[in-house]
Amino acid sequence: MTAGPVLYQLLFHAVLRRMDAEQAHHLSFAALRASANVPGVAEAMRRVLGPRDPELRIHALGREFAGPLGLAAGFDKNAHGVAGLVALGFGHVEVGTVTARPQPGNPKPRLFRLVADRAIVNRMGFNNEGSAVVSERLRAHRARHGRRHVIGANIGKTKVVPENEAIADYVTSARRFADVADYLVVNVSSPNTPGLRNLQAVEHLRPLLTEVRRTLDDAGHPELPLLVKIAPDLADADIDAVADLALELGLHGIIATNTTIAREGLRTDPAQVDAAGAGGLSGAPLKHRSLEVLKRLRARVGDRIVLIAVGGVETPVDAWLRIRAGATLVQGYTGLIYGGPLWPRRIHKGLARLARAAGYASVADAVGVDVDLAVRDRAPAR
Repeated sequence: MTAGPVLYQLLFHAVLRRMDAEQAHHLSFAALRASANVPGVAEAMRRVLGPRDPELRIHALGREFAGPLGLAAGFDKNAHGVAGLVALGFGHVEVGTVTARPQPGNPKPRLFRLVADRAIVNRMGFNNEGSAVVSERLRAHRARHGRRHVIGANIGKTKVVPENEAIADYVTSARRFADVADYLVVNVSSPNTPGLRNLQAVEHLRPLLTEVRRTLDDAGHPELPLLVKIAPDLADADIDAVADLALELGLHGIIATNTTIAREGLRTDPAQVDAAGAGGLSGAPLKHRSLEVLKRLRARVGDRIVLIAVGGVETPVDAWLRIRAGATLVQGYTGLIYGGPLWPRRIHKGLARLARAAGYASVADAVGVDVDLAVRDRAPAR
């Protein structure tokens, strides 16, 4: 199993990194989908690569997860390759971001690697086939595979829809995914749709989430977990406000965090960073801030809602620190790009070892222990 990562790294450095980043993504994803479509291959891959250690099992959002590591939204926008991605060893797959109307996204080139920083800059702009098509594709997937695969749907605002019509736009997508998703994420934090991040302000977010929740209830799916995904660039006071709102509205969870618009501290040549231009930065440079946001959320909400950590997760230790900081589930995207197809297996195997070494019967037993202890230590004596 050790030859796989080496071969991938050789392929990445010799071939893929010389290609346009978006073209390389399509090529590698197409190869995975083709392999998974061969009868018996996906199941064989899952048996070898999937999480099997009992320490990794997680119950969250009303579902059983074989392992805490999932694939973040952005990789499979149109739900083309869920079976293949599960076969790589992900415990769940989040498709999207999907908008109510199909849209081509921003002009190309729009995806750039900053290899020295193990990072990616993207300004894709929610390019997707629209929630009507994507939800039907998921429905067909469910017909073939049932509910064996945990699939989240991440929804955003159609670019041409004005901000004052955003709620109706989200509601349309929510209704379409209500019966096929295992959980639903309201994405208000991508930097690549003009005005989208304005919706993170509580005065805009409250009516949006309220209407989405009402739509799910009216569609006969009051049990469907609803989460919100926030940006790492929020001020601490705004993070607290979103956390309080999530508790007030009875949300099931918060995903922290999306990509960042910050560019401080990069090792990549500034000319290359400038050439990449505007967009969201993901990968290793996000590691510190995403962990900070997670800790702040855990201190605010405790174990009352599920926190999903994403941003800068590269190693089992990264994932373990996020679990100890309050994340029930962890997601990655850029880590897969740089780590290769065996990356999910390495993360899960490493997490199981870390849990055992720390004396935990399950990674679930370690969720939030570092932050909860710090909160107790700061509490005034009575």
